[in-house]
Amino acid sequence: MIRDITLGQYYQTDSCIHRLDPRVKLLGTILFIISLFTIKNFTGYLIAIAFLAGVIKLSHVPFRFMVKGMRAILFLLMITVIFNLFLTPGETLIAFWKLRITKEGLRIAVFMALRLTFLIVGSSLMTLTTTPNNLTDGMEKLLKPLQRFRVPVHEISMMMSIALRFIPILLEETDKIMKAQIARGADFESGNLIKKAKSLVPLLVPLFISAFRRANDLAMAMEARCYRGGEFRTKMKPLAYKKQDFMAYLVMIVYLMIVIIVGRVLVLI
Repeated sequence: MIRDITLGQYYQTDSCIHRLDPRVKLLGTILFIISLFTIKNFTGYLIAIAFLAGVIKLSHVPFRFMVKGMRAILFLLMITVIFNLFLTPGETLIAFWKLRITKEGLRIAVFMALRLTFLIVGSSLMTLTTTPNNLTDGMEKLLKPLQRFRVPVHEISMMMSIALRFIPILLEETDKIMKAQIARGADFESGNLIKKAKSLVPLLVPLFISAFRRANDLAMAMEARCYRGGEFRTKMKPLAYKKQDFMAYLVMIVYLMIVIIVGRVLVLI
């Protein structure tokens, strides 16, 4: 279960998506998320599925590897669907005891499930095809105008990069600690909810200690290298747009316009 989480991991391969500028992928992910919240019918979601499937195909990232990350949010997805299914007022389709499923609730539940699934897969695709260093550089470039308002752009980007870099490390550490505790007789599966929560204490305590130790080691390493933030720092590989990046922007704009027209405007006609 722990190893199924793919968010924050980088899948190394050669593809046209990997070679894109990180700013393109960041803005593309934001536009894709915006498009999901503008869709109001199933036709719009079919277009989103086709677009996402095409990008996954071009990325050369195995679909099975990408989808297995959905297991980690399956519980959240089920709660979202159940709440929308039973708590949305409207025309009753099925009624039993004090619960009833409405036509509007069924529609919203399906839309929310699709929206959450596409959002996770689309965000994972960005991190799977972009290294943390490139993400930091791209985010810093995009947020650079905010420096005029004294926003610590470099520090924010660095924190995001470190957080993404620590996700796979902490997952691996959690897996090791869990296996070590199971070998000592710990049981993380049986019992009620309260018992399961108590059984996590011998897992969380060493995990937090390990996380603080790693954070302290990283801070000492940065101080030893005289790290003083982003002021007057230069880039070894400065970002520069290429022809393929402008083509990717054009594709994203065309996709967003089609989704808005098909998924929202046609509903009003």
